[in-house]
Amino acid sequence: MEQIVTFASLLTPLVTSLVQLLKRTFPIRKRFIPLISFFIGIFIGLFAYPFTDMTADFRIWSGGLAGLAATGLYEVGKRGTGRLGRSRKAG
Repeated sequence: MEQIVTFASLLTPLVTSLVQLLKRTFPIRKRFIPLISFFIGIFIGLFAYPFTDMTADFRIWSGGLAGLAATGLYEVGKRGTGRLGRSRKAG
């Protein structure tokens, strides 16, 4: 189980970057972003066999987790930067 979480943690920034690239390249509805992120994660996890000795099913699980985590990571970052950009009114 530790291998799955570790590998998913390594894949998450890559999945986040690829999803952002797709969002900026193609018009994608917001409601499909988590699904696209999930499948990109599975795809990357499946084809990452040269970098790990995990079996295919563990790589698929890691990729799926990375895809879901990438969506959450982006949303947290977006909300965090939105708060910093606002000025606070005195009074």
